Amino acid sequence: MESTVGRRSGGGFFEGFYRLLMRRNSVYVTFVIAGAFAGERAVDYGIHKLWEYKNVGKRYEDISVLGTRQSEE
Repeated sequence: MESTVGRRSGGGFFEGFYRLLMRRNSVYVTFVIAGAFAGERAVDYGIHKLWEYKNVGKRYEDISVLGTRQSEE
């Protein structure tokens, strides 16, 4: 006999999510690859913004006299 005491009949969010992703290997592999790509993009964007914030005034774009030639008079 199987006891159902303490078990939810509908399952939880994570159980449904697990069932959705783990039903087929192709879905799981696609999810992992897409997640890795999205995670890499998010980390790259965050690090880039942090680097720009920490180096304001030191970047080539911030120095207005670069690229201009001063006249000798």
